[in-house]
Amino acid sequence: MITATAPIASKLAAPSTAAPGQQIGYTRVSTITQNTEGQLVGVDLARTFEDKASGKDTKRPQLAACMAHLRSGDTLHVNSMDRLARNLDDLRRIMDSLTGRGVTVVFHREAMRFEPITADMERGRADMARLMLSIMGAVAEFERSLILERQREGIAIAKQAGKYRGRKPSLSDAQAQELRSRVAAGESKVALAKAFGISRETVYGYLRG
Repeated sequence: MITATAPIASKLAAPSTAAPGQQIGYTRVSTITQNTEGQLVGVDLARTFEDKASGKDTKRPQLAACMAHLRSGDTLHVNSMDRLARNLDDLRRIMDSLTGRGVTVVFHREAMRFEPITADMERGRADMARLMLSIMGAVAEFERSLILERQREGIAIAKQAGKYRGRKPSLSDAQAQELRSRVAAGESKVALAKAFGISRETVYGYLRG
């Protein structure tokens, strides 16, 4: 939970030129085929950390590196809350850690800026910041659940209409046969996964099939 070190939230404004510390960016995309070019466009950053992992993935090495890099007085820029955290509890934990260390966090899509609270700030402002963070995080989770529900409903309707075929196979029949032959010949499954541009799990799937 956000504690007495909770951030002060305000509408996004340009950081003061006199503000100490670095302007740091963190970006994340869900797959290696996506890119982060649309995130944090036009923001002047000293350094950007980029992860390519699902929001549910707990292994986000660049986020860990970013957290370790940030110092008191720095500002972390993130495109949106769902890029930074996996869920509301994760968001609270990360924000508590950063603002407790004196780091300002800016979410650009939500146009929100969370600043560390200092000893002379009122408790009421801290409580308001905590409430705002919870509301915004809950809204982000709700939006994700709606998207997933619509996807499931769309698939169910398509199945009933006989139009749903699932995902297209990663390899053609000829490529799948070549893969099996090369595995039988003793080639490394890891090397073959790289050669065919597929995951090791997909390789094993073709071998089981």
